[in-house]
Amino acid sequence: MASSTEVLDGGWGWAIVVASFLAQLLAYGSPQSVGVLYPEWLHAFQEGKGMTAWVGSLVAGVGLIASPVCSACVDNFGARPVTIFSGVMVAGGLMLSAFAPNVQFLIFSYGIVVGLGCGLVYAATLTITCQYFDKRRGLALGIVTTGTSVGAFIYATAQNELIVLYGLDSCLLIIGALALNLMACAGFMRPLNMPGYYLKQKAALERNTEEQLFEKPPLDDLKVTTGSPASTTPEKTLMVKEMLITIDSKDLATQTEKKKGLAGLAIMKIIKKKKHAYSKYMHSMYEILQDQAMVAFCIAVFLFSLGAFPPVLFIEDVAQSEGLIEEVSVIPLVSIGAIATCVGKLVLGMLVDIRWINGIYLYAFTMFAAGVALLLIPITKTYVGLQILTAILGFFSGNWSITSYITTKIVGLERLTQAHGILMFFGGFGIMLGPPVVGWFFDWTQSYDLAFYFSGSCVVLGSFILFLLTLPCWNRKRSENDRPDVHYTSNCDKVASVA
Repeated sequence: MASSTEVLDGGWGWAIVVASFLAQLLAYGSPQSVGVLYPEWLHAFQEGKGMTAWVGSLVAGVGLIASPVCSACVDNFGARPVTIFSGVMVAGGLMLSAFAPNVQFLIFSYGIVVGLGCGLVYAATLTITCQYFDKRRGLALGIVTTGTSVGAFIYATAQNELIVLYGLDSCLLIIGALALNLMACAGFMRPLNMPGYYLKQKAALERNTEEQLFEKPPLDDLKVTTGSPASTTPEKTLMVKEMLITIDSKDLATQTEKKKGLAGLAIMKIIKKKKHAYSKYMHSMYEILQDQAMVAFCIAVFLFSLGAFPPVLFIEDVAQSEGLIEEVSVIPLVSIGAIATCVGKLVLGMLVDIRWINGIYLYAFTMFAAGVALLLIPITKTYVGLQILTAILGFFSGNWSITSYITTKIVGLERLTQAHGILMFFGGFGIMLGPPVVGWFFDWTQSYDLAFYFSGSCVVLGSFILFLLTLPCWNRKRSENDRPDVHYTSNCDKVASVA
């Protein structure tokens, strides 16, 4: 296997980038454009908007909440096997959804199965890309993560046309068949380092080879001679084999008893080691949550996810419910929002690298602007106005690209992994709750007006909380040496926040 230093920042790494980009496009294309499928499910199953909204909320939130588990799978088994398995999950979930008899089954097949598959793809593609790039890691991650937005833009139009031509069920079957190409993308993900699972298996095989308990006796040793070779009968050979099995069983029992004491001590050491690591991890999480800026950022991300994600699911139904359009247009609102989000990720990622721009205040401003756009949706009475607000909301929703950068500025590089995991948990929890809450508002009032006023208010409130709790006046009593400043060795470390 080639040395990692010889293949970084180029060569096969660009094949990895293309494969990872396509993997995210294939996996997230349908979930990110689920707003096109939502009106069809409402018409097909005749369930309430709140219940049906769980499908779209789970497919987006489950992957984020389960991100620590997905990352552990990639660390242990490698990016290629995980991507192959995720391809089976995503494709299988989409195809199962075509045969869903009710919304409850759809929540499982589309929401949970496809959602977990997408989480595995996301963890695998980011991990393998980071392994192949160092100086150009930011650029590579930026290209890879743009696959979700491009996929949403393409799939929104594609699913709409497939529904018109073949119907909802056939559309899901075709989309599921396309998702099987994830296994082809996995073929390009050649690992640089052996995953943890294979290293453990190799160590176990070497240990078993060195500590052979039994050696298979030669075939000649099993022959019994009683005067002449011809006197050996099948019955005698069988008795000899039974005696050997009995002797081997006794030896195995004896050696097992001898090793019980050592095994018990080894297990106790492992338990103590794991307990110490767990305690250290929990203490580190406690220290992270003691930071006022980090707590404010977690609250802001939760409120933003709670309020800003529902339009992805409901915006097409809003246009049809208000009579602004009879059916989904050729370029759906979901596609407009997706391409605006793609642009927003790149623009905000460049803005946050400017020295005189504070990343936290930039994020607060994007939240405020998105909240205002949400508050204006109920009073918009034209389809063009709804397209403009969707584009504005999509652009500022690209602030997800700077969450890693802000987290690094708050807690430092050493605690980035743990802090980002906490942040993604809050974000996933908000995404899971947002659409059902908006759906329940509609079921209660038979209008989206109150629902979007609630969503906009949550996002605006989150922006004010983040802005007020991170003002410099809170840090005047603290020593300047409490937290060392984060120094970057290159601009690529800062651009890596695009992921």
